[in-house]
Amino acid sequence: MTIKTKKTGTAMVKPRRLSLGRKHTLEVLIFLSPWIIGTCVFFLNAIISSVRLSFSNIAQLKGFVMEWAGLENYEYILAYDINFMPIFMTVVKDTLINTPLTLVFSLIIALLINKPMFGRGFFRTCFFIPVLLGTGYVMQQLLQIDAMGTVGVGIVLPPVLRGLLGNTIATVVQSFLDRITLILWQSGVQIILFLAGLQGISPTLYEAAKVDGATQWEMFWKITLPMISPIILLNFVYTMVTYFTSSDNELVGYVLDQVFVNQEFGRGAAMGWVYFGFVFLLCGIIFGAIKISSRSRDK
Repeated sequence: MTIKTKKTGTAMVKPRRLSLGRKHTLEVLIFLSPWIIGTCVFFLNAIISSVRLSFSNIAQLKGFVMEWAGLENYEYILAYDINFMPIFMTVVKDTLINTPLTLVFSLIIALLINKPMFGRGFFRTCFFIPVLLGTGYVMQQLLQIDAMGTVGVGIVLPPVLRGLLGNTIATVVQSFLDRITLILWQSGVQIILFLAGLQGISPTLYEAAKVDGATQWEMFWKITLPMISPIILLNFVYTMVTYFTSSDNELVGYVLDQVFVNQEFGRGAAMGWVYFGFVFLLCGIIFGAIKISSRSRDK
């Protein structure tokens, strides 16, 4: 846009202002720039080598000389490996079960400890302790499964109750309690994120809803849940990726054994990329479903 001055008649160019959307995009790129630069400098070469390795075999271990093999490694792990697909399906099933349970459990806990109560800070600290302990040796010892198949630290059925329920029902109940124990120990970050989302909701929304006669149940579905929907999506993706990449993940252990124990580098790389492709596709489906639902809700 040009403007003529009265004295000289020369044209001046008025600087264009960035729109709000472009400002947000620029802010996102600024915050992501350290991660993008670090990925390009430290990981890009390794990622390219891993992709090449999945389509190759090691002709000479010294110097890591690769020999092109095409789809041979992918064909082997999908059609001939008797362990990969069963382990893969088990990991996917457990993750798809644990992720919704973790979200529901962490949201309920966040709603409870977000209310004004005595010792609220103490309870918040208790639920965050597993995050401080981490997933290293201490966590593995605390969650170690004993000879009876139960978790070392958790809710254990008393022998009397086990006898009354019978062996079959007691086993099902105990497995459910063990799963709840694992979810409890892995929900610290999700609870903190949900707390941040809940505390970001303006109290005036609840006050206006109370004036209109809304119940607590209606306020939860009409105010709380829609307002924290971005946090739900964030927690969903975070939880799912955490379970898929956990150190005690059976499939991750199997891939590491193929690479470092059996020295099947090409097949191990192919397993890793099949696994990554599935996780990436699943995240894309989740993002697409959330986007479609938000558009339909806006209409």
